[in-house]
Amino acid sequence: MSTVPARRTELLAAGAAAVTVVLWASAFVSIRSAGEAYSPGALALGRLLSGALALAVICLIRREGLPPRGAWRGIAISGVLWFGFYMVALNWGEQQVDAGTAALVVNIGPVLIALLGARLLGDAMPPRLLAGMAVSFAGAVTVGLSMSGEGGASVLGVVLCLLAAVAYAGGVVAQKPALGAASPLQVTTFGCLVGAVACLPFAGQLVQEAAGAPASATLNMIYLGIFPTALAFTTWAYALARTTASRMGATTYAVPALVVLMSWLALGEVPGPLTLAGGALCLAGVAVSRSRALAVPRTTPAPETPVVPDAPDPAR
Repeated sequence: MSTVPARRTELLAAGAAAVTVVLWASAFVSIRSAGEAYSPGALALGRLLSGALALAVICLIRREGLPPRGAWRGIAISGVLWFGFYMVALNWGEQQVDAGTAALVVNIGPVLIALLGARLLGDAMPPRLLAGMAVSFAGAVTVGLSMSGEGGASVLGVVLCLLAAVAYAGGVVAQKPALGAASPLQVTTFGCLVGAVACLPFAGQLVQEAAGAPASATLNMIYLGIFPTALAFTTWAYALARTTASRMGATTYAVPALVVLMSWLALGEVPGPLTLAGGALCLAGVAVSRSRALAVPRTTPAPETPVVPDAPDPAR
């Protein structure tokens, strides 16, 4: 029967989504280091060039050709919005606002993905998905409020984070149809290339800043390109091709909880009780959104026993 292959595909997609979430969470730690030496545009371009180079090598080894013509529209839109504009806006926004405010604003992205997915892609909005997103968003708000307090929030920074969230949502929804015509590796590779081309105006800043940047900042930029971009965006595309955009968007609500944990381990930033509670809510909401409703067994009524007329009595 097809139940076993379907279950295996579902588990592989869930595993790919988990890899994506962990690597995207690690990006926040690396961005904090690299952002001290690189401006937003230069950091985005360096990250995209590193990612595009790694992806190009993999494509050559696997002999992946050009994506079909039907996939280019989605690749181009997601490349400009998500790989290009989103990274620049988020890098710039995080220099203007505190981490808590950035987390709050950017985390409207999954909500926008669900709304756009339902409107443009016909994604279903089951009650469990909506409930899970509500719980996770409450957790993201809790984490954001607990992290706010150090530093201010400028209007420009809030607007930039809001634009980043909108670009993220638009990029995801545009990428979904492209995955119906091209492989996840093709969609990621050429989306990354489109984003790098869009960020070429920052090439002069990148060259100038790389000359004086410490090695740790440059290594963090390269790490961002190879792992949270090349690998994580490919595993994201693999999982997105096998589920809905709304469900994948809800999965990213696990990122704030993992960022709290990684900051604790890597940077020694001990989270408070409110932060831990918010992280737990984020993870609980993701679990709810990705769960399936238990099938209610249908009781089939027993077939009625046909009434057989009595045999005639031979004595009569």
